[in-house]
Amino acid sequence: MDELDYRFLCELAAQLRVDSVRAAAAAGSGHPTSSMSAAELMTVLLARHLRVDVADPANPANDHLVFSKGHASPLLYAMLKAAGVVTDEELLTFRRRGSRLEGHPTPQVPFVDVATGSLGFGLPVGVGLALTARRLDRLPYHVWVLCGDSELAEGSMWEAFEHAGHEGLNNLTVIIDVNRLGQRGPTRHGWDLGAYAARLGAFGWHTIEIDGHDPGQIDYALADARATRRRPTAIIARTCKGRGVSAVENREGKHGKPLEDAEQALGELGGPRALTVEVTPPDAPATPYRYADGALDLPRYEVGERVATRTAFGEALAALGTARGDVVALDGEVADSTKLEAFAKAHPERFFEFYIAEQQMVAAAIGMAARGWTPYAATFAAFLTRAYDFVRMAAVSRAGICLVGSHGGVSIGEDGPSQMGLEDLAAFRAVHGSTVLYPCDANQTARLVADMAAMEGVRYLRTTRGETPVLYGPDEEFPVGGCKILRTGGQATVVAAGVAVHEALAAADLLAEDGVSVTVIDAYSIKPLDSAELVEMARATGKVVTVEDHWPEGGLGDAVLSALADAPVPVRKLGVSRMPGSATSQEQLEDAGIDRGAIREAVLSLLR
Repeated sequence: MDELDYRFLCELAAQLRVDSVRAAAAAGSGHPTSSMSAAELMTVLLARHLRVDVADPANPANDHLVFSKGHASPLLYAMLKAAGVVTDEELLTFRRRGSRLEGHPTPQVPFVDVATGSLGFGLPVGVGLALTARRLDRLPYHVWVLCGDSELAEGSMWEAFEHAGHEGLNNLTVIIDVNRLGQRGPTRHGWDLGAYAARLGAFGWHTIEIDGHDPGQIDYALADARATRRRPTAIIARTCKGRGVSAVENREGKHGKPLEDAEQALGELGGPRALTVEVTPPDAPATPYRYADGALDLPRYEVGERVATRTAFGEALAALGTARGDVVALDGEVADSTKLEAFAKAHPERFFEFYIAEQQMVAAAIGMAARGWTPYAATFAAFLTRAYDFVRMAAVSRAGICLVGSHGGVSIGEDGPSQMGLEDLAAFRAVHGSTVLYPCDANQTARLVADMAAMEGVRYLRTTRGETPVLYGPDEEFPVGGCKILRTGGQATVVAAGVAVHEALAAADLLAEDGVSVTVIDAYSIKPLDSAELVEMARATGKVVTVEDHWPEGGLGDAVLSALADAPVPVRKLGVSRMPGSATSQEQLEDAGIDRGAIREAVLSLLR
């Protein structure tokens, strides 16, 4: 690096600081001090090491930059201005209504793959992008992640560090902005760069400790990172929060607010500049690798046969993988239980093992989806709650991912409540734009697994551990947003999903012996729900009982109540109302009050 280059980089870093201050001042809010600490780090990356075709954000050969410390968005937007992606006028719309330059980045902005801002989210997604580059796209693009020292307290970061080290992702570099100060005070390790290096080295990372305000050291570290083989690189950079402005530099209590005297700060930084950067494009055009598509030959099950829906899921996904080369599968070390192992055997090159690290598993799915793949991630329904923030951020990112939770409800039997998914339907119903499916038999499961691939947003499918009778023929269709009427009667309507459908049918037989005829609805599509059909049946019978293998709050029963809000009829909700213990599957249903006898009694009590 010659003297002219060095001076330009210093001036560009000053411009990024100035524009970060200006953007936050115009908005009256934001995180300029967190942006100012990383200005040199991002300047040298942008001007000398990032390989991006500015005219084509969708170029598959582009490097990827993830702002894991998404609150430093003013810095990202200042970089995009310097690169000619946004104008100065747009920069000053930061955080305003209708602006794509939101308080934390979202994919509305060019070159932003995923929404960030929930600390601990960006690096795990970066691991997913790096895995995609190596094993799916088979392209040489590099993934750069800027993170803060505060977020290194998040467990998800260490899931990511562990997995990247295990995979030897040399195409991944994390740049750690060690500015010592978090939101309320000093971080755990302050400026002890060695503490971070020791921990990351233990996870198999190549570490480089630098002065994060020296362009020469930064340039060397970034070049070394790209040249490193067989392991990922962490650049651990000592920086000062609020660098360049005496009123805020390395001072506590200045986080998350615009500078009190922006004009004075701009003067101290040398005032606005209009420097531009010609970002280096990728070395050559590239085409992502794609696996061949084939014919869809879903498994077929005979009516009356007993098959667990988790088994049907695994066999159907293996068939879908043959039909669609874009489908990939992600496991949390339970493939033998979720039956994802069927896909692993059929398509080992598209199967990813994340061990018991559900946050990293879901994050990787989001990263893969950002590159155009269709991921199915499966684990126990109960364990997906560990990754719920990642599911929430997937929705913010407008990511298309398929999640499958097995072992739903008390019907799993003797394992007890720690293994029972009893919150999942409520949790996934609450996710913006989500689809929630709960099949009751093998053919229904197979069809829904295949149909999920073409949907948008977060899709969740719940499967059951035990074997259940096949009710539907293999050619039956199950449109999302629909339901199936399995019995028709005039005195009450019983709405169920999953394992509870079989109990509802048995209850209908018991009620027939009592001289009571009921309608039984299989509400396999819990979100969206077939509200029109439900309202029609509820009005026809005048009484409704809902039954679900789930806590009473937020699941099928509440979905039905919402659907009937404008057509009120008496509704009795049956759900798991007390903490289960260990027992057989049928005993669990009885103890929870959601078995055939409880359904029969609920209908009779309504009729009384």
